[in-house]
Amino acid sequence: MAKSPEEMAATMIANLKEKTGKTLQQWLPIVKRAKLEKHGQIVKFLKTEHGLTHGFANLIGHEALKQGQPATTDDGLVEAQYAGPKSGLRPIYDRLLDAIKKFGADVEIAPKKAYVSFRRNKQFAIVQPSTKTRVDVGINLKGQPADGRLEASGSFNAMVSHRVRLETPDQVDKELIGWLKEAYRSA
Repeated sequence: MAKSPEEMAATMIANLKEKTGKTLQQWLPIVKRAKLEKHGQIVKFLKTEHGLTHGFANLIGHEALKQGQPATTDDGLVEAQYAGPKSGLRPIYDRLLDAIKKFGADVEIAPKKAYVSFRRNKQFAIVQPSTKTRVDVGINLKGQPADGRLEASGSFNAMVSHRVRLETPDQVDKELIGWLKEAYRSA
């Protein structure tokens, strides 16, 4: 089963000591003392001065740049997605969220910068405010033919098989909830 980016990063962090000789908490002060501000500079420094592979240098660089910055909360990510011209789309997201939460206690809600991922054992849906007037719901329904409003995902997002376009909260109906529930059960 494919791991999420967050799971892969956690595995790399757990393996840092074994693979590089230092833990993340030991690497961060080294980077801080180097007084480098850009990710590329940090990666180059760790690779050339400390012999790290690109993957570990990249991970440490990202973590070092996060230090001292306020962590973005999940709520903050969702708020940012539905800010400004997309604020009128928030009721669509809220209605979807309420419906999906009822599927089971094992639903994981994982906001990202541009969309919200819904997972069980694996991702089964995403919700993304794609334009000022439309929210796209990506659903993993492998093997189900696209039909009517249940479109093939196309170039929308490779992590889902289908897409449903929504412009109003009342489009979050039994049909859509049924597709989402089917994807949840398969996840």
